[in-house]
Formats: sequence, C-alpha cells, structure tokens
Amino acid sequence: MLCERLGISQRRAYRIVGQHRSTQRHQPAETDSDRELRAWLRRFTKRHPRWGYRLAHAVLRREGHVVNRKKIQRLWREEGLRVPARRRKRQHHGDSTTPAGRLRAEYPDHVWALDYQFDVTATGRIIKLLHVVDEFTRESLTDLVDHSIDADATVAALDKITAQRRRHPSFVRCDNGPELTVNALRDWCRFTGTGTSYIEPGSPWENPWVESYGSRMRDELLAIEQLASLLEAQALVGDWRTGYNTYRPQSALDGLTPADYAEQRRQTSQSGSAAISSAPVGRQRDGKL
Repeated sequence: MLCERLGISQRRAYRIVGQHRSTQRHQPAETDSDRELRAWLRRFTKRHPRWGYRLAHAVLRREGHVVNRKKIQRLWREEGLRVPARRRKRQHHGDSTTPAGRLRAEYPDHVWALDYQFDVTATGRIIKLLHVVDEFTRESLTDLVDHSIDADATVAALDKITAQRRRHPSFVRCDNGPELTVNALRDWCRFTGTGTSYIEPGSPWENPWVESYGSRMRDELLAIEQLASLLEAQALVGDWRTGYNTYRPQSALDGLTPADYAEQRRQTSQSGSAAISSAPVGRQRDGKL
C-alpha cells in the first residue's frame, strides 16, 4: 500500500518503516503438531458431524491437550469444516376427498376416525395403540395394542372391523402420519370406495372425537396403571374399551352409552325400513294412494 501511494520501490519502503523484507515474505512452516491437530479435527467431524469447533476444543482439553480455542477455530475454518445444515424431514400429506373441516358424521359408519397413541411398559418398551372411533355413535371400534403398528397392520384392523360390522365407512378421518398416507391405506380406501379426510398438519382439533377418546384413556388408564408387559396392556386396554362402550354414559348421547346409542339408532333405522316396505305401492307423488 505504501509503495502504491508514494510510488516507491519495496526496498525503499521497508527502509522507511524500519522492517526487514523477510518479515513480510516469510511463511512460517507448519509444525507436526498442527498437522496432527488438523487430522484429529477431520476425524472428529466424521464421528460427530453435528458438533462444532467449540465442542472440539472442549474434547481436546478433556483429553489433556493444551491448545488455544482461537487456534482451533482457525484450523477448523482453514480445513473447510462446518456443521451441515439440518435437513428438514419430508412432510407427508394425504389427499383428501373431503376437507376435514367440512365433514360431519350424519349416521353410523359415516365417518371412522383413526389415531395412534403411545405408552411405555415398566421394562421400558414402547407400546403403540391404534384407536378407531365411529364419530356418530362415539363407539370405539378397535384398540389395537402392539409394540409396532405399521400401515399393513392398520389396514388389517380396518378389514376386521368391516367384516364384523358387515359394512365399511363412507369416510375415514385421520392425520398425516406416515402409516396413514402410504399406499396401503389409500389402496384400501379405493378398493372399498371409502373417502379420505386428512386433517391439516398440527391441527388435532379437526379430529376431535378420537382425540377425546385417547385423552380419556390416558387420564383414566394409562396415566394410572403401570403396564408390566404388552400382554397386560392389551388386557387392560380391552377391559377399559368395553367399559367405555357399554357402561359409561355420555351427555352428548343424551345419557346413553355409545353401545346403547348405536343400538337405538339401528332399531330406529329398522323400524323406518319396515314401515316403508309394508306401505302399499302408490302412484301419486303427493302421498295419496
């Protein structure tokens, strides 16, 4: 810079400032310790890709090395080491035939709501529960309990319910979990003619009935009982579900249990069908025979 401003040679500029030329031209040779340190940092980032240079410095100090943190930062930068940006997980989104916010159950088996719940046994093993609730009658249609429940197991549970009730739902309502957005469930819905209604991500209030059911089970059973094993969990959940369906009255059902309300609706439907079938066939559209 001095040479450019004054238009003088480098030799004269060094004499003016009183420095020897070697002080500006000499590149210090890298020591063996620096080369070893660089190699150590490269190995460190391979073992711990999410750790930065500060943690590298802390680990070196724990191992008894005396080294300046700024030196670690400089070598880290010169080696081009960095913590990679965290990749966001791909969000699964199902294709709804009817938006969840507009769908309301109007009769039994109109809408089945699906959801999963997790707990842990006394031995520390995770257990997973699949809840299926009829939104109109509030009946719990199944509570599958296992260490793992994938999409195929979910479809098998729906097949079992369909066989027991001799009908499939008009719609299933569920979240965008990976088990519920894969081909297995979509193929089942397409094969049975069942519509899908996926709630918006992070909007559990769009699936209120099954969320309420899971919350009650958590409060009345899972938060109280210490589950010794998967077998005990299956037995206790089965007993609780039976009591929920057949013994516990609900104010939303005029004080009836879900099972009683479902039976009342079936009888009403059968009575209406019998009345229609027994009426004489008339040709007038105004109700006159």
